[in-house]
Formats: sequence, structure tokens, C-alpha cells
Amino acid sequence: MKINRRDFIKVSGVAAAGAAVSGLGFDLKPVKSYAGMLKTQYAKETTTICCYCAVGCGAIVHTSQRGDGRIINIEGDPDHVINRGSLCSKGASLKQLAENENRLEQPMYRAPYSDEWESVSWDWALKTIADRVKKTRDTGFEKVNDKDQVVNRTTQIASIGSAALDNEECWTYQALMRSLGLVYIEHQARI
Repeated sequence: MKINRRDFIKVSGVAAAGAAVSGLGFDLKPVKSYAGMLKTQYAKETTTICCYCAVGCGAIVHTSQRGDGRIINIEGDPDHVINRGSLCSKGASLKQLAENENRLEQPMYRAPYSDEWESVSWDWALKTIADRVKKTRDTGFEKVNDKDQVVNRTTQIASIGSAALDNEECWTYQALMRSLGLVYIEHQARI
């Protein structure tokens, strides 16, 4: 058997590696391995849309079933037509919206000419917003224009919609704004 220099180096290298491994006390017998349980195995899975930009990527949110509703994991939705399972760095950090110690959990109000914010209840905040919208609408509502044409509109309120809404939600939102008589209705994705 004729052996060249290259084959000699290969054989001696393998033999040296085998001797080194066996000398370290490694047991090369087959072992039984166990796969770890996924942390999302028993989690509730909900699909949502990323709220950060106008693209509207789909995401899957896994929440705890323990009753605390904490977010366990967020990943891209592979069945979503826009992102096909991928998420940008902002979309991948959606968990930080809910799991953040700096997140406000109640409405804050700053009175006119004040420099301090105060905590208010949701009931107070929603009632105050509704009262102010109604007051502004009633103050500037026009039933007819200068030519005696029925217009039923207000030009004192404007609306900018959200890019995170789907078509059905956008339709519902703009229908609500039109029912209030708004003329200036815009959408964030167009800006």
C-alpha cells in the first residue's frame, strides 16, 4: 500500500484527535436527549397588526393563560400577505408597548396654563372629550351655505386617521367622522 504525504497527515490528524478526545474522558455512548418545552406551547395566540408605520405588517402575539394576560412572545405572521412572517426591529419590539414600567396606564390631564399633569379617571376623560367635541361641533355647525344649499358640516374639527387600521376599520372611522359633519378627514398613510 502506497501512501503519500497528504494521506499520512490526514490519517495521523484523525488518530491524534481520537486519542485526545478519548483521553479527556468523553463518553461517546449514545444518550437519550429531551427537547425543552416551548414557552409558547400553552399560550393564547392572537393575530394583530403592527402599529408603528403605514405598512401594516401582521404579527402573532402569544399571551399567558395564567390570567395575568402578560405577553410572552411576538413574532411575524407567516400567513400575512404583507410581511410573510418577517418583522422590522420596531415591529419585533412591540412587546415593549405593554411590558414597560414607564407606560402610562391612566389618562393624564394638564389644565390650561398649567405646567403639571394630573391623573384623571377614564370616565372623566371620555366624558370631557365627548363634551368638547359636541360643543365645538355645535358652535361651528353650518346647516346651509351662502347659496342656501344644505351642507350640514363643521369646519372647526379635523381628523387624521391611523395607518394601523384595516379597510373596514377605516370605513367605520370615516363614517363616524362624516356623521359628525367633518369635512377635513385625512389619513396618516397619505401624509
